[in-house]
Amino acid sequence: MQKILYLILLLPFMASVIACGGGNGSDGESPEEQTSAVGEGKEGLWSFAPDSLTVEESKVRRGDFFSTILIRSGLSAQEAYNLAEACDSVFDVRSIRVGNAYRTWVSPSGRLEYIAYDIDRIRSVVFGCRQPYRTFFVEKPVLTETKYADVEIKSSLWNDMIAADAPALLILSLSDIYAWTVDFFGLQKGDRFRVVYDEKTCDGEVIAVDTVRYALFSSRGEEFPAIMFDQHDGGNIYWNEKGESMRKAFLKAPLHYSRISSGFSYARRHPITRRVQPHTGVDYAAPAGTPVVTIGDGVVTSARNEGAGGNVIRIRHNSVYSTAYLHLSKYAAGIKAGKRVKQGEVIGYVGSTGRSTGPHLDFRVWKNGTPVNPLKMESPPAEPLKAENREAFELTAARYHHRIAVSDAAGLVQELLESL
Repeated sequence: MQKILYLILLLPFMASVIACGGGNGSDGESPEEQTSAVGEGKEGLWSFAPDSLTVEESKVRRGDFFSTILIRSGLSAQEAYNLAEACDSVFDVRSIRVGNAYRTWVSPSGRLEYIAYDIDRIRSVVFGCRQPYRTFFVEKPVLTETKYADVEIKSSLWNDMIAADAPALLILSLSDIYAWTVDFFGLQKGDRFRVVYDEKTCDGEVIAVDTVRYALFSSRGEEFPAIMFDQHDGGNIYWNEKGESMRKAFLKAPLHYSRISSGFSYARRHPITRRVQPHTGVDYAAPAGTPVVTIGDGVVTSARNEGAGGNVIRIRHNSVYSTAYLHLSKYAAGIKAGKRVKQGEVIGYVGSTGRSTGPHLDFRVWKNGTPVNPLKMESPPAEPLKAENREAFELTAARYHHRIAVSDAAGLVQELLESL
């Protein structure tokens, strides 16, 4: 009875929320379908009539060349050479990749008429195999839809994203947007991402998470919104609710997809010497060769072997902060003392040089010469939103916040109905 009463009380709220936002739940956006083809005429996707031809699909094998594929498909060596020469100005046949698909169309008499090579999941290049030779490009239809994902952390972001029927590609977008705010290595059970995003599909397969429109990360009772708002000045496009850039002075971590194997401590027992000694950094366990990036703009002060630290890169970011990256297997090309580097630039690769029990990065930060815990380091925001864009920004934020409120309310109603 209590649940039914709660449901009755909730329904007017649902109606008012939907009314306030127009009720379509789509932010005024409709799915967009884009199709294009380049060539002479157009009958279906391939710009020719394939119904009278027999089609066969294959994949480029190791050791294949364009000419060997043509000869295997029925052309003479001379015809294969002539076709390759004729299409050279349109498509470089030397760029075909092992594993990519191609289709051949053969006439009832056994003559090869057309061959189409898949450049990627959307684009194909088609070759007419009879003189006069012609080459043209086609693109499969791509559908763009605005979607909503609600992901609560129960085991891992990857597993929970898949369980929520959201594309794993969304993780990459979120990690970029929240790189300065969320420690993706330290997500806790109960943390939650709610995201409005554009998804592109081709032949029913997700090929890209095109744009994250709005995201809301919740953790330990706090909420961290990220609102997409483009000022068309070539700069930042993601902001928090105050209009401060999501992009801050330093990245949260210097590498992707790893785990923390040892934290910041003044009383850690060294795994090799077994002596208790300070460890004023954070160890990120990662496969050897994993790229390491600088967390902020700065100047390399040294890149050399330092004995127990192995191959080390030290960077001065400003008059206050400096960082060091230890146990690297090697340095990125051009990295040396005096080199100016940009935030996110690859500077080296994970290794196990020096006194180390296995591949990992020992990452250290100093503030005014004093070691600080990288996981607790504060970082000031970049330039704020322009004053003249404030009203438009707040309308955009309200629109997407409304959409999430509608989804949350609808989910609550569904849970109540299922429990009756």
